Amino acid sequence: MTISFMQREALAAAEAVARQQTATRDQFAGLAARLQAQPPAAIATVARGSSDHAANYLAYLIMSRTGKLVTSVPMSLVTLQHAPLEAKNTLSIAISQSGQGPDVIATMQHFQNNGANTVAFVNTIGSPLAKLVGTAIDLSAGPEQSVAATKSFITSLTASASLVAHWQNDTRLLDGLAALPDAMTAAGGDDWSAAVEQLAPAGRAMIVGRGLGFSIALEAALKCKETSALQAEAFTGAEIVHGPMALIESGYPLLIIATRGPEMAGLVQLADDMRQKGANVILAAPADVPSRTLTIPAAPVPELDPVMAVQAFYVMAAGLAAARGLNPDQPSHLIKVTKTH
Repeated sequence: MTISFMQREALAAAEAVARQQTATRDQFAGLAARLQAQPPAAIATVARGSSDHAANYLAYLIMSRTGKLVTSVPMSLVTLQHAPLEAKNTLSIAISQSGQGPDVIATMQHFQNNGANTVAFVNTIGSPLAKLVGTAIDLSAGPEQSVAATKSFITSLTASASLVAHWQNDTRLLDGLAALPDAMTAAGGDDWSAAVEQLAPAGRAMIVGRGLGFSIALEAALKCKETSALQAEAFTGAEIVHGPMALIESGYPLLIIATRGPEMAGLVQLADDMRQKGANVILAAPADVPSRTLTIPAAPVPELDPVMAVQAFYVMAAGLAAARGLNPDQPSHLIKVTKTH
């Protein structure tokens, strides 16, 4: 059986995370010291696609830990509307694998020119974006041969956690990050192949998460679309009980990703409720949840469970694409670097 680049790269993420921690520890410590000395009045994220899903994780982590609001900037405000966005004493964080997107660069240029503290998590340290910002953090994922991003998304999550951990001098989270590569290697992506049989014949699906895990639902829905041509949409566990409920019918596939945290109990209950309505529920949850379909391996700390979940999902998604007769490494009509304005 041929192993796709997507699978290989997902399973290589542990090595990338270890590289990142060694290479960026001093940078994060220095950035954290500046943020502690001069706390930002506002925080903005600038990203698209998978990178924006990682920004969702970063925003939730910052808001839940520091109480500071985080805004995802619609880049057309800068590139098309030329809006006079205030930037002084703002922490502006871009996340980009290539560092080449014109809209990301233009937006960060605006923040840089107007007094913001600009930071980029980027996988190409010599890129225009990396050269523009005040602090460029190398994701350290290394080259990705698959069009679908995997290890660069995972290292965007760990860079986000590293920023917050250093900013708060949180030794528990820092120790968790240090132990994460071994946990990822031991899990090996775990076995989510049970989802392939249920999703392979589907024409549509919902992916559900909440809290820090919602970023994984967003990413999973995108990967289902781009690698398997499966019309999947992401919802939070709170949203799905509103309008989306009208779509639920017998056999409707529903992947619920329930990572540890205060949101988990509600998601497990949602899985039970949806089963009673006849939905084809695939519940990904920790090993101690009896009703789970798939196991999310435990990370060293719960805040890092999304990393474990998405690594397992990526391996499954590559198998799902193959089961649907598609090449996960070469999604239709897509290229590795998309340049939007």
